Amino acid sequence: MEFLYNLLFSTGGIVVIAVFILFSAVKIAREYERGVIFRLGRLVGTRGPGLFLLIPAIEKMVKIDLRIITLDVPAQEVITKDNIPITIDAVLYFKVSDPVRSVVEVEDFMKATSQIAQTSLRGVAGEAAFDEILAERDKINAKLHKIIDTATDPWGIKVSAVEIKHVEVPEAMQRAIAKQAEAERTRRAKIILAEGEFQAAQKLKEAGEILGASPITFRYLETIAEAAKEKSNTIIFPAEMLNLVKKISRSSDTQ
Repeated sequence: MEFLYNLLFSTGGIVVIAVFILFSAVKIAREYERGVIFRLGRLVGTRGPGLFLLIPAIEKMVKIDLRIITLDVPAQEVITKDNIPITIDAVLYFKVSDPVRSVVEVEDFMKATSQIAQTSLRGVAGEAAFDEILAERDKINAKLHKIIDTATDPWGIKVSAVEIKHVEVPEAMQRAIAKQAEAERTRRAKIILAEGEFQAAQKLKEAGEILGASPITFRYLETIAEAAKEKSNTIIFPAEMLNLVKKISRSSDTQ
């Protein structure tokens, strides 16, 4: 009896160990996952998706997600090319295109990609003018995309897109920019007014040539017409103005 008990106990222990080894050997990778396999420390390739087996204590697996990853690039304090301090952040979309290289070539591809994105954002924003960052974001995004994608390609990382999210300017600089914009609007208004005066002078000159009168006279009449709108004003006509009015009247009667 004691012999049979020892045999049963030994058989049960073996069964338990066998079941444990079997469960530890069975691995499952989802459709968007791949397992990078190392056998005694040496790379043997990738496995998955689906069900596959590992040799316990001999093979080790590093599971890699192949879906697109959204990475927020922390806000960076930058001084632009035209010496304006700004705080700028961005978002990065990328995925692992080569699971083997993402494990073998770099220690932590997430951290490495984040650091590359931060340094690239500071560099590109520092080389651009403030107006360029605001008005030509597509150009800045394309430049960032190219730099980050080139840097991460040896790690098996493919960058899908880079987008600048927010550009923040200090309050004191915002007031200075507002004053600059106001001065620019005032300058444009004065230019438009001057162009209107120039065109009016040209038309008065043409009218004076047709009627044989000086453009200054027409300008004087225009001023009087504006003053006549106020009933309290007393208007004095020079003699030459009266002669001009008579001349215009005779010209109208003749026509």
